Amino acid sequence: MKVIIYCAVTLNGKIARGQSDPLDWTTKEDKGIFAIETKKAGVVVMGHNTFNSISHPLKDRLNVVLTLKDKDSENLPGFLEYTCQTPKQILETLKRRGFKKVFVIGGSVINTLFLRAGLVDEIWLTLAPRLFGDGISLVTDEHLEKKLNLLSAKKLAEGFIMVKYEVVK
Repeated sequence: MKVIIYCAVTLNGKIARGQSDPLDWTTKEDKGIFAIETKKAGVVVMGHNTFNSISHPLKDRLNVVLTLKDKDSENLPGFLEYTCQTPKQILETLKRRGFKKVFVIGGSVINTLFLRAGLVDEIWLTLAPRLFGDGISLVTDEHLEKKLNLLSAKKLAEGFIMVKYEVVK
C-alpha cells in the first residue's frame, strides 16, 4: 500500500496559521489536484483538528479521522469513520478493505506519527509563496529526520510549486 502525505505548506514550513484555520491561502489548481488524486485513491486519513478545519467530510472518498477517543462522533461507514488505532493498524485495516493508496492530509501530529512509524512512501507538498510567523509546522517532532529524494516539481498558478518527494527507507 502506498502512503502519501499531501499538504500545502508555506515557505517557512507552516501548514496552518492555527487550529481550525481554513485553507484559504492555496490556489484552485492545488485544490483541484488534491480532489482528483484523493478521489482516485478513495481514502484520506486526518487528525481531528484537520477534520474540524474542513468542517465536513470530503465527498467521494472515505474520511478516516484519527482521534485519541474511541469515538468522537457517529461513524458513517464507508464515508466518515473515527478511529483511535495506530497508523500501522489503520493501514492494515484499509489494505484488508482493498485500498491500494492512502493520502494522509494532516495535521502535524498525524504527519509525524506516520513518518515516525516509517509508513510514508511519498510526501507531496504545494509550496505557497507565503510566510506565517506563527503557525502549525508540517511535523511536530524536532528530532524527526528523514532523507527525501525529489521525484518531481511543477509550477502552479500564482507562484505556487508542487513538489513530490520519495521518503528514503
